Amino acid sequence: MKNLALVDLEMAEIIQKEKNRQESHLELIASENFVSLAVLEADGSVLTNKYAEGYPGKRYYGGCEFVDEAETLAKERVKALFNVKFANVQPHSGSTANMGAYRAIIQPKDKVMGMALDQGGHLTHGHPLNFSGVDYDFYPYFVTKETEMIDYDDLAKKALEIKPTLIVAGASAYPRILDFKRFREIADSVGAMLMVDMAHIAGLVAAGLHPNPCDYADIVTSTTHKTLRGPRGGIILTNNEEIAKKVDKIVFPGIQGGPLMHIIAAKGVAFKEALSPQFNEYQNQVVWNAKAFADEFIKLGYHVISGGTDNHLLLLDVLSKTGLTGKKAENLLDSVNITCNKNTIPYDTQKPFITSGIRLGTPAMTTRGLNESDFRLVARLIDKVLSNPDNEEVKLTVKNEVIKLTQKYPLPY
Repeated sequence: MKNLALVDLEMAEIIQKEKNRQESHLELIASENFVSLAVLEADGSVLTNKYAEGYPGKRYYGGCEFVDEAETLAKERVKALFNVKFANVQPHSGSTANMGAYRAIIQPKDKVMGMALDQGGHLTHGHPLNFSGVDYDFYPYFVTKETEMIDYDDLAKKALEIKPTLIVAGASAYPRILDFKRFREIADSVGAMLMVDMAHIAGLVAAGLHPNPCDYADIVTSTTHKTLRGPRGGIILTNNEEIAKKVDKIVFPGIQGGPLMHIIAAKGVAFKEALSPQFNEYQNQVVWNAKAFADEFIKLGYHVISGGTDNHLLLLDVLSKTGLTGKKAENLLDSVNITCNKNTIPYDTQKPFITSGIRLGTPAMTTRGLNESDFRLVARLIDKVLSNPDNEEVKLTVKNEVIKLTQKYPLPY
C-alpha cells in the first residue's frame, strides 16, 4: 500500500489495522472467508475504471471489447460450476440478486413463503423493514421444537392454506441439508414457483457436498463470497430461458446501472478456483471441521441446535449452559480475538439484538489451514472464556493461545 500511504496515510492506516485484526483473530463468522491473492488482484485491477452498462455485445458505451470477454468468461465458468444453462453475474450483492429474482418471477404483494427469520431465515426472505417484506406478502415456515429442523409436513400444510405464488428455500443460519426435492414437490402441489437462495452453501454445492438447487428450482440466487470464497457480490442462475430474459432486464436497467467489472472479473477467477480438485478438498475440510467443532461442544455439555451440522456452520445455545446471552458471549469472545456473531436460536426467548445463541462457521479459518483437532481446541478455548466471564487471567491465557494459533496459520497476504 505504498501509493495509498503517500496519498492518504489515514486511510492506509485504517486498512492496515483491519489487516492486522484479520491476521490476529480467529474469524468464525459463517458468512466470511479469505479470498486468494488472485481474486484480490482481479478485485483491485484496472477494470474498475471501465463503465459497461448493458451486457456483452450490447453495451451502451464503447471500448468494452475486453470487459465483454471477462464477463462472458465468468458466466461460462459459473454455468459449468453449477450445471445450469443461464447466469447473470452482475448483481452487486446477494440482496440485489434476490431483488432481481423476485421481480423477474412475481408481482408486488404476491404471497411468498420463506423460512422464519428468527429460526435461520435471511433478511431478504421477508423482514418487514426489508424491501422483500415491503414489496411482497411473506408467510414464514418453521423448524420443529423437537428436532430444530425444517418441518416439511407443516410447510406443505401451510402452503395448501396460503397458496403462495412463490416458496423460497435457503437460510443464513441453518446447519442441515436442505431437501430441495421436497421443496419442489410442495411448490408443485400448490402451483407455486420455487426459488433457492444458496448464498451460504454455494461452495458446498459446487463441490458436490450438498444437493444442487439448480436441478429443482425455477431460479437460484447466491452471493459469491461465503463458502464460494470469491469477492463480495451476487449471481442469479436458472435453466428457464424466459426467466433468464426477464432477469437480465430486471438487473439492468431495472435495478442496477453500470456493472462492477473488476468484481465480475474477480468472480470469474473464484469460479475457476472452485472448478479445481483443490477446492473440493477444501470444502470437504470445511464440513469435517464443522462436524468436529459441533461434536466438541456437545462433549462440553452445550446444546448445539439440531444436534450437529451437515454444512459449514453450527448454532450454539450459550444461554442454557453458561447463563450468558449471545450478545454477551460475542463481546467476551471478541475480547480474546475470537470473532463470531450473536444469533437467535429456534423459539428464542431473548430479543433479536440480545439472543440466546451464537453462530459459528468454519470456512474462513479452514482457508487458513485449521483442521479438526484445531477446531476442537478452539471449542475448548471458547468454553473456557464463556465459563469464566469475569476471570481476566483465563481470558489472557486464552487470548495468547488464540494468537499462537493465528501465527501458526498466517494469512497469505
